Amino acid sequence: MKRIHLLFFVLMAFSATAQEYKPFKINFSGGYARPNSSGLSGGGTWSIEPKYGVTDNFDLGLRLEAAYVARGVTYNSTMLSGDVAAIGSTIATATYLFGNGNVRPFIGIGAGGFRVTSGGTITIYENQTPYEAKFVTENKFGGMARIGIKADHFVFGVEYNLVPNTTAKFINSAIDSKNSYFAVKLGFDIGGGRF
Repeated sequence: MKRIHLLFFVLMAFSATAQEYKPFKINFSGGYARPNSSGLSGGGTWSIEPKYGVTDNFDLGLRLEAAYVARGVTYNSTMLSGDVAAIGSTIATATYLFGNGNVRPFIGIGAGGFRVTSGGTITIYENQTPYEAKFVTENKFGGMARIGIKADHFVFGVEYNLVPNTTAKFINSAIDSKNSYFAVKLGFDIGGGRF
């Protein structure tokens, strides 16, 4: 009889936890994005990320993001600033949340597709003569790493998006555009059951 009572109380404890925990949630975030090149200005970013909580500490998601940053162009080892480029991404994410309280630090990674827009035309002077180089829109496979803190449904995070460089042909050489960027974001989760 004692074993039945013990089993009953254990099942009740799991049932109470399961009623609080809901696996589906959607994160909405916005913030500041800065290119990974010195001397370039940053811009805005926003993202929507539906997530499924495999457990209370581990989420799998799909992040849809748009970031607007100044395009950094390298020519003859000199960094130049190009027009604003929009970088859109659709990546699969995995996030691990530490602890079980209302304030929880987290780490995460992701991988998927990044679409780097053309960002306009870059004018380069070679022997006092202006030349124009145009970058085309390209799709790149890249990755993301993140750290942050979740407090109830509010989320503060820092992300690094590793996006391969884009290359444009220029006269007899190539011009590289660096596409990787940092993002500092503030957002909130809808759903998830921890309010």
